Amino acid sequence: MLTISAAEVDHTLTFPGLVETLRTAFRDGAVQPVRHHHTIERPDGAASTLLLMPAWTDLNAAGTSAGGHVGVKIVTVSPDNNAIGKPAVMGLYLLLNGATGEPEALIDGQRLTQWRTACASALAASYLARDDASRLLVVGAGALSPFLAKAHSAVRPIKTIRIWNRTPDNAEKVAADLRAEGFAASAASDLDAELAQADIVSSATITTTPLVKGALLRPGTHVDLVGGFTPTMRESDDDAIRLARVYVDTRAGATKEAGDIVQPLASGVLKPEAIVADLHELARGQKKGRESAGEITLFKSVGAALEDLAAGIAVYKALTA
Repeated sequence: MLTISAAEVDHTLTFPGLVETLRTAFRDGAVQPVRHHHTIERPDGAASTLLLMPAWTDLNAAGTSAGGHVGVKIVTVSPDNNAIGKPAVMGLYLLLNGATGEPEALIDGQRLTQWRTACASALAASYLARDDASRLLVVGAGALSPFLAKAHSAVRPIKTIRIWNRTPDNAEKVAADLRAEGFAASAASDLDAELAQADIVSSATITTTPLVKGALLRPGTHVDLVGGFTPTMRESDDDAIRLARVYVDTRAGATKEAGDIVQPLASGVLKPEAIVADLHELARGQKKGRESAGEITLFKSVGAALEDLAAGIAVYKALTA
């Protein structure tokens, strides 16, 4: 069994390549049971979250067990980690042989998650963002933010990247790291002003108070919501939902776990039938993405086990080729 580090994941994957890998995965499908979601209470009154995300190649659809895989990601989310300089999200990915169950690889789950999450957003943007979208606003300066900037830049002609964070120094650090890699990135101080200018807004926070205000979005904006993964977390307000054509990564996940979808559904702001499509339908050409240059589109991602499986297989195959 291989043990695959974050550095090896970085060396193996490319943003354009993984976007296409995920496009194929959503088109072909996989078996992905609803993920296990557990709250771990701590004596200090805080809580962590344990996520178990299994998936396996749909052998019945493929008609053969050759090349099949089973995978499961084990993730913990501990928001208080930021106070001690550690990432909020930790995880490991276990990849198994689909026919024998033999363990094939143990992959750095944190890095795999960053890659697949950002590339799933970029995959959605390839259907939903304007072809000429050039100004990207990233809301949040966590570990995922540079991945989102690079992934969106792989599918659209991004010329300007602005990073906003509640702590300005963190935004500047992300921007500086991106500049060192050749991106035109800078920190932003006025979130509302940036929302009014962006072509793509990519938000990755765990806020419960909406930061993305629909009234500020200009026609043609694409909104990419990544951070909220529970019904109580919400990054966009009701106006954003009302104004946008709404898309999700998976209907089963987004309508149960994502506050940006769950709360508007509960209040009636969003009707179930108003969710235009998920990534399966977009990748298969069953539903349309952006239909005009002036419409506002909104994509909500909560993460799908299929994404981890596809990325894990891609890493494993590249290292064993």
